[in-house]
Formats: sequence, C-alpha cells, structure tokens
Amino acid sequence: MGSGFASTNKCVTLHDLAGLVVDGSSIALGGSFLHRGPFAFVRELIRQGKRRMEVIKQSPGYDIDILCRTGVATRALCGIVAMEGNFGLAPFYRRAVEQGALQLEEHACASLTAGLRAAAFGVPFQPCAGLHGSELTRVNQWKCIEDPYGSGATTWLIPAIKPDFAVIHASSVDRFGNVRIAGTSHWDRIMSRAADSVLIVTEQISDEDFSRQPELTVIPYFMVQALAVVPSGAWPGSCWPYYPIDYPAVEAYLSDDADALEAHLESAPEAGSE
Repeated sequence: MGSGFASTNKCVTLHDLAGLVVDGSSIALGGSFLHRGPFAFVRELIRQGKRRMEVIKQSPGYDIDILCRTGVATRALCGIVAMEGNFGLAPFYRRAVEQGALQLEEHACASLTAGLRAAAFGVPFQPCAGLHGSELTRVNQWKCIEDPYGSGATTWLIPAIKPDFAVIHASSVDRFGNVRIAGTSHWDRIMSRAADSVLIVTEQISDEDFSRQPELTVIPYFMVQALAVVPSGAWPGSCWPYYPIDYPAVEAYLSDDADALEAHLESAPEAGSE
C-alpha cells in the first residue's frame, strides 16, 4: 500500500477501525440517506456489540435505523430521517423514538450544520437563520439575540456540536491518507472539522498523485486518525460512480421477520471478507 501507510500506520482492518470507537461515543456519520454512508462501519459496530452510541447526522436513514433496530444507538441529533425514495420513513428509528429507547434532539439540517460549524470554528455557538416560528427553538431551548450592530434583526444561536468521531465513506484515498469524495460531499467536510477524530472507510487506494489537484481533497491526511479499505462499503446504499442503491436488499432489510436482520448482516459484502 505504499511507504506512506507504513510510516503513518493509518491503514487498518474494518474490525480494528470500529474497535477505536468505545461505548458511549458520539459519532457523526457522513453521506446522505442511502448515498455514500459508512454502512459497513455501522454494521461492524453492531457485530462488535457496541452500546450507548450517539448518532449525529443531518439526513440519516438506513444507518440510524439499523443502529436503533439493534440497540446500539440510544441518543441522536438528527435533521430529516427517512429511508428515501421507495421506502418512506425509517421504521425502526421511529419505533425507538416512540418507545423511549432513543433520546432524540431533533434539528433542522441547517441547525445541526450550524452546531458543527461552531465546533469546527472553536466558538461556543453559531447563528442560524430560518428558524423563526419553528417549535425546535422551544423544544431545544435555543437562545435568540438581537443584532448587536443595530439592524434590529434577531437570530437564533445553536450550541456547538462536537462529535467524538466523524466517520466518512470515501471514494478513494491516496497512499498518505488524503481523502477524495466523488460527487457532492454533503456535510462530510464540516463533520470532519468539528470532530475530535476522523475515521475513513474507502472504496480504494488510488495510485494517482493527489497533489496535482489538491482542491479535490476533501479531508487532508493529517486530519485522519485511521482508515480501512472496504470495497462496496456503502452497500446497500450507493457510492457514485461505483455502484447504485441495491433496492431489493433495502426492501429485504425492512422486513419484520425474525431472521431478516441476521440474513441482512450475513449478506453484506464485508461479511464474506472477515
């Protein structure tokens, strides 16, 4: 894998990558809905029997759903939550909230991003527009201030949100651990700047010289604690341009049958390589 990995010792197995996350950790998960989420990593947390996890994500779906289904997640800070497209809402997530198994701090995507930005910038809060009239401000007891520069406008302030880990699924990394994401990176960049530690799951290690186009690096190597190479690691979601959503697999996962979850975990691409 190149001398860069030998000198920095960042490339580990998926098992060891998930092993860095201890019970009770807060984890920000990259991607959006069924697209480029670190789903193999999420399943490895389940296999290792992790507990009391806090999930932070603007638009989770399958990831928060399966973590609730297996009792791994007990707290979440989320914006919109859905399985997307043909599948509607996330049923096991909803059940966990309704039954009190998951403590939810509900956000708008913009307010959650504002909290992450505050942590990234090293300040205690971040202003956020678009929240006037929302019940979220009352439920979360957010503060509103008047413009100190005298315009008369008011704005809501979102407290800093600092995850223990940001876990990002990457399209590729180079031999040093610089991270590229094909297509939109959604909120991955701000998650990586806000978190105490960044863990990467990647489709492949590229032989390309990333220094020729440094602007394509979403997360530089020095921010990455560790990474694992897991082809098809976003399954059953998509990872452009490598593979689309596996719709039959998502439908099978959503079954309430007693053996559906075990069958789903066993059919995951990474299960055969462990």
